[in-house]
Amino acid sequence: MSFLLTGEYTLHHVPRAQAVCVVSFFALLASITVAVQAAAPVLEGKAGPLLGKHVVLIAADDEYRSEELIPQLAKILAAHHGAKCTVLFAVDSKTGLIDPASQNIPGIDVLDAADLLVIFARYRELPDEQMKHFVDYIESGRPVIGLRTATHSFNYVKHKDSPYSKYSAHDKNFPGGFGRQVLGETWVNHYGHHNFESTLATAAPGMDNHPILRGVGPIWGPSDVYTITTLFGDSKPLLLGQVLVGMNPDDKPNEKKPPVPVAWTKSYTGTQGKASRVFTTTMGHSGDLKSENFRRLLVNASYWCMGLEAKISPQGKVDIVGSYEPNPIHVGGFKKGMKPEDAVK
Repeated sequence: MSFLLTGEYTLHHVPRAQAVCVVSFFALLASITVAVQAAAPVLEGKAGPLLGKHVVLIAADDEYRSEELIPQLAKILAAHHGAKCTVLFAVDSKTGLIDPASQNIPGIDVLDAADLLVIFARYRELPDEQMKHFVDYIESGRPVIGLRTATHSFNYVKHKDSPYSKYSAHDKNFPGGFGRQVLGETWVNHYGHHNFESTLATAAPGMDNHPILRGVGPIWGPSDVYTITTLFGDSKPLLLGQVLVGMNPDDKPNEKKPPVPVAWTKSYTGTQGKASRVFTTTMGHSGDLKSENFRRLLVNASYWCMGLEAKISPQGKVDIVGSYEPNPIHVGGFKKGMKPEDAVK
């Protein structure tokens, strides 16, 4: 069975849910191939500095529209930079549809051969057979990018006896779990007033020349600033977030709330004794990705995490691919009836 989709993509379905489609981007946009195997769409970049690199991106947050932000980021990395991007979603195991509240991320075994993990998840309690692939990746010394709620990616409530429960956001034996130990901080609280105060992020003192900030100007986003205690380990702040008193870029700063880190770098040495490069930002509201500077930040971080900072160009292309009009943020506000392959069209 085959059918034509409106817009820039033609998708051909073949047996066993394996599909290949050739995507033509107009206005001189690069071509990518999209392959769908089970619930894991794969965007194959054709040309660019990241050609030959495999980036796995996880969208499993049920509030900030990660199921829309993450596919767009994958398109940018594939179309403009040549990366192979596999996009994983929280999926209802009965219907095969995206359900951001589901505790099921099929296809996660692709992490076994990944060069970079980008995670945007919130309070997951994955089955052990899925979590094993995630932990094996984390402990291998390969790089990680965490977005917004990734600081509290996991929360084991029903299965506290799981060998992976220590990765829970508030674990006391592995303090702060995955968020604090690997990314640098766990969930603490909202610092800005959620949905009433926005963020203006600028370079931390002495960090203007860091490769990740190459070509990145001030970033305004509708996300509110998260509270930070003290960043863990060798974390180094890159961006400080000033709370603004409203939801517009020209709103005044909230003088009662001094700037705090909203993006930083870190390393994590896993059980294999290899230190990974880690980048974390507590920004990640779907509206943040409409900012060219935020998109450039994430693209530059992808290069840096994989040790390719010499290839970061301040003029590297970070244009939106196709259209990007995400649903408003709130729990349960996702677009219903979408299969994983629908989300990358």
